[in-house]
Amino acid sequence: MAMAAAEARLRQEKVKKFEDFVDRRLKPDLVNAIAQRDNLFQQQKTFLDLKKNIENLEKNGVTSMRSMVNLGSEVYMQAEVPDTRHIFVDIGLGFHVEFTWQEALQFISVREARLARQIDEYTHLIASIKAQIKMGM
Repeated sequence: MAMAAAEARLRQEKVKKFEDFVDRRLKPDLVNAIAQRDNLFQQQKTFLDLKKNIENLEKNGVTSMRSMVNLGSEVYMQAEVPDTRHIFVDIGLGFHVEFTWQEALQFISVREARLARQIDEYTHLIASIKAQIKMGM
């Protein structure tokens, strides 16, 4: 009888340790991985929008345009773009590169492929963490 009680107590301690591990390690890792993947989805959407805009400019032969630019805090100003054939693209880490439309489209396709791979990696990581959490529950 005492042996059964000791085994039950040991089992309870192991369950408690695993629950603590899930709460302290796995759940924060899961939240972080989901946030990182959401950030990648946002970047993917931004590049898709840029690609569509470039294709529309090309299709319609637009070489100059006027636009409203958000200066911050929802304050807008009218801007004139005298030559749309060259655009600046944020390539990361605060750097912008001047591209022609074709160069920008090539860069976007490379970046989209990389983002898709990263999204897949995070999706697998999220599934793995969720499986570890469910295994212990």
